[in-house]
Amino acid sequence: MTDMDMPVSLPESVRWGVQRRLEFIDFRLLWDGHFNRKDLIDAFNISAQQASADISQYQELAPANLEYDNARKVFVRRPTFKPCLIGHNTDRYLLQLMGIKSGFIKKEDTWFDTLPPAEIVTLKGKSTSSALLLAILDAIRNKLELKINYNSMSGKADVVRHIVPHNLINSAGRWYVRGWCKEHDNFNDFHLGRISQVLETNPSIDKSICDVAWNEMIDLIIIPNPELSSDKQKAISTEYDMQAGKLIVPTRISLTFYLMNEYNLDVEPGKIKPDKQQIILSNRQEVEKARDDARLRATEALKKFCVDKNGS
Repeated sequence: MTDMDMPVSLPESVRWGVQRRLEFIDFRLLWDGHFNRKDLIDAFNISAQQASADISQYQELAPANLEYDNARKVFVRRPTFKPCLIGHNTDRYLLQLMGIKSGFIKKEDTWFDTLPPAEIVTLKGKSTSSALLLAILDAIRNKLELKINYNSMSGKADVVRHIVPHNLINSAGRWYVRGWCKEHDNFNDFHLGRISQVLETNPSIDKSICDVAWNEMIDLIIIPNPELSSDKQKAISTEYDMQAGKLIVPTRISLTFYLMNEYNLDVEPGKIKPDKQQIILSNRQEVEKARDDARLRATEALKKFCVDKNGS
């Protein structure tokens, strides 16, 4: 992103409500190519006079961005348009589009005018109940222990676990909660969709300082699978915006599992077809060793933590 593409910093004197309306104009011009005064009135429940004032302020801010089309009675994006407030943030647009199409958010809760043709292909899991999520959020905020029924991958249904959660995790569309587990006396991730019930909530002690795998980072060094043709390697490099043929991804040690599992990075190259393993982790052994080491160090840290607490 060049300096010319960077969002403009509005003066502190500009009220938050005005700033949001100016961002709305920027958004509509960027993604829809046009807007009119009524769009502002309807979206923000403001007067026609206020909408006109907002449009004038935007024109002063970015005169090269818009012009009025008398035939269509709308303001349209000029060829010289550059978003001045929201930046070229395609992720925001695409994530909101996915949310609307998946039914997670309502179109009227966004700044979309019309939706482009789009389909979302995914396996929808069980939705997390608001009561469960609230219990977890309260536990994270207040350092509480939750007694839960958990359906583990071992096949046992409604196993009782006592956990002290400290963070939420999202990977490949799935949500997890990370925290200390009393039964294992270590830190684990629990799939929200497998927590069937919160049975009790009790005061606890925050032990997250001992979660070495969460608190420490490691670089994942990802490269195109060298068994692919040079043309395919170049395509993969472009897809992931690799620099000098590699992508360096700083990641919490505990979260390396998810990326490695999702992209087959945990599989030794050559075990599966290159087209099924288009990228490989060049420092896979280092990362796996770091995970094992972090778990051992967390165990030692927890022992010391308990001794220090009991001693005090």
